[in-house]
Amino acid sequence: MTGRVLVAGVGNIFLGDDGFGVEVAKRLAATDLPSWVQVADYGISGMHLAYDLADGYETAILVDTAQRGEAPGTLTVIEAGRPAEPAGAFAQTRMFDAHGMQPDVVLGVLDMLGASSARVLVVGCEPASLDYGMELSEPVAKAVDAAVQIVMDLIAESADKTASSAEE
Repeated sequence: MTGRVLVAGVGNIFLGDDGFGVEVAKRLAATDLPSWVQVADYGISGMHLAYDLADGYETAILVDTAQRGEAPGTLTVIEAGRPAEPAGAFAQTRMFDAHGMQPDVVLGVLDMLGASSARVLVVGCEPASLDYGMELSEPVAKAVDAAVQIVMDLIAESADKTASSAEE
């Protein structure tokens, strides 16, 4: 692993609060980040994300909505793992949509691509509405700046871990 970090904004900008991850990625792309951090807006392109994740990132930070039963705008950080099924079983039992963004499918495709395991974190925001529309709800819009800061903190944490590993 090279210590590289991928920050992936995911979601559908035409479904209200589902555009949260895309908005966070947009704001992060306008900041001064280290050269080993890549920020991208993947929208709903799960296959593109899977191929990029297979390119040897040590940490991937996915930013998306996450329905967890909390108040709208609530932010959570979740450490995601790969599906426990072998790649062959995964491919046979799951419907894969190359233009969809199903995180479990995206992570399962990594095994089929022969990719090494990256640490995958999800910065999730509880949505208020996933109805048609291109505006974030008020509580989700207010959470964007806090989510940017959380991602910046996770990037700094990743740098600290890489530096500690290099010293050992």
